[in-house]
Amino acid sequence: MTAAEQPGDVWDRRVASGLAFLRRRLAGDYEVDEFGFDPELTEAIFHPLLRRLYRDWFRTEVSGLENVPTDGAGLVVGNHSGTVALDALILSTALHHEHPAHRFLRLLGADLVFRMPVVSEVARKTGGTVACNPDAERLLRGGELVGVFPEGFKGIGKLYAERYKLQRFGRGGFVSAALRTGTPIIPVAIVGGEEIYPMLADIKPLARLLKLPYFPVTPTFPWLGPLGMVPLPSKWLIEFCPAIPTAHLTDSADDPLVVFNLADQVRETIQQTLHQLLERRPDPFGP
Repeated sequence: MTAAEQPGDVWDRRVASGLAFLRRRLAGDYEVDEFGFDPELTEAIFHPLLRRLYRDWFRTEVSGLENVPTDGAGLVVGNHSGTVALDALILSTALHHEHPAHRFLRLLGADLVFRMPVVSEVARKTGGTVACNPDAERLLRGGELVGVFPEGFKGIGKLYAERYKLQRFGRGGFVSAALRTGTPIIPVAIVGGEEIYPMLADIKPLARLLKLPYFPVTPTFPWLGPLGMVPLPSKWLIEFCPAIPTAHLTDSADDPLVVFNLADQVRETIQQTLHQLLERRPDPFGP
């Protein structure tokens, strides 16, 4: 609000903007890409909600944004944690909110995400798609910023005793996608996600019954019922590491040794950065 503006003027402008948004939605006057991504809905509805968590609840600090390209393709590879994958959403919010170009992060998710009612629709609307190489390569060739978490459920479903210890990165499919498209890989380390739902135990028989990868027991869940789903207000630090170029390795996309070595380099970069961030944040719930 400028000095010349009155509170009523700001309110009127917000109401007019909201009504215009509703008119466009009801008239179908908005764009959705081939993956179902709806940038207007994401920017107007989802990101403002997530920014509350990002800024006020988790007090997130971001560094290394100069390592994320202003335009063109990039593959952002992060560590995964937290029992519920809020880290992916907070990372996406950080990029759109803090990056000078306000870039959208196109997240790659597990099949389970896209089999769940409502969750699947929200994931598609906000730019997500199934974590498979064909989709990843199409997005990268289209100049998108793509986010992947190679640890998968092994990362978010690990016990609190294993916090900030990276799990295996699978077969390195994300590296192959980057190599085939000559896309730089940007490792990112995320500290804070491990403390939001500290997983003390995994009830495996119940997980199998419910067809889930794990069934968590935390200090608040399932003891407090729905209240146990409120994340603890841990302090988050996110650091984007220097990009690893791949344009000179496009002929090696099918070479297992090259893929493994590059995946290991990315994993080691993230692990070392996590150690450094943890030293900067001695108190998980500090200011």
